[in-house]
Amino acid sequence: MAYTPQIELVTDFPIAYESQDHLVPWGTRRDNSQNPAFNGKLYRLFSELNRPLRVLDLGCSGGGFVRDCINDGCLAVGIEGSDYSRKMKRAEWAYLADSFLFTADITKPFRVTDRESRDPLKFDVITSWEVLEHLEERDIPALISNVRNHLNPDGVFVASISYVSDFVQGVELHRTIKMKDWWLSLFKQHALHDMPGAENYFNTQYVRGPKQQAPGSFHVCLSPRADATRSFPSLTFRDRILDAWYFSKPHRVIRKLVTMRD
Repeated sequence: MAYTPQIELVTDFPIAYESQDHLVPWGTRRDNSQNPAFNGKLYRLFSELNRPLRVLDLGCSGGGFVRDCINDGCLAVGIEGSDYSRKMKRAEWAYLADSFLFTADITKPFRVTDRESRDPLKFDVITSWEVLEHLEERDIPALISNVRNHLNPDGVFVASISYVSDFVQGVELHRTIKMKDWWLSLFKQHALHDMPGAENYFNTQYVRGPKQQAPGSFHVCLSPRADATRSFPSLTFRDRILDAWYFSKPHRVIRKLVTMRD
């Protein structure tokens, strides 16, 4: 049986105390996003691995995506800047807190390690859903550094990023509102490179995005390899039909009736 690390998060900044999302908890007390179709695409993309896929979700909110990955046999870890869900034992925090879900300021140095060996862990996939725009522009390079420090050389970083305002309770929660070209240029400056073919492969199926209750957002799929050579599987006609169906208006209505979730 393969060895499963016991996870430890090492940081001097256990909460993002200065973040507006901690001071005015909104998404962190409401969101718990999941999309099995995205998970399936990840597993197909990394089907050559002879060990469990390793996934790190930054800004994990309720931890639903992390829980789905664990249930599917992955080693998955989530980090959230606010301690609201942890204190309230909300969603997956009631079961996964301090074992797979942790709090930390992701714009400050942190290390995900094996509790027993103290060895740092690297991940095949790092995700961040509707999080980056919440960061102050000056803090984004530090976040990118944390991504690079935890990403395997052949890994991918997938994120959804909003380019519209989000004004809640008198506070602008979106601190860096920029279009996709600006973000891709910044990532490239910090050695994370756009991956041709990713948008076609994921084909609207992400954990968050315009089809998943995040209008006014776009996606990036990035590699630490400048050549970005990973090839994406071809989509069949059936794949494209299912991608069009998942999170379409009829699908959302049926999903809400069956699961009582939007």
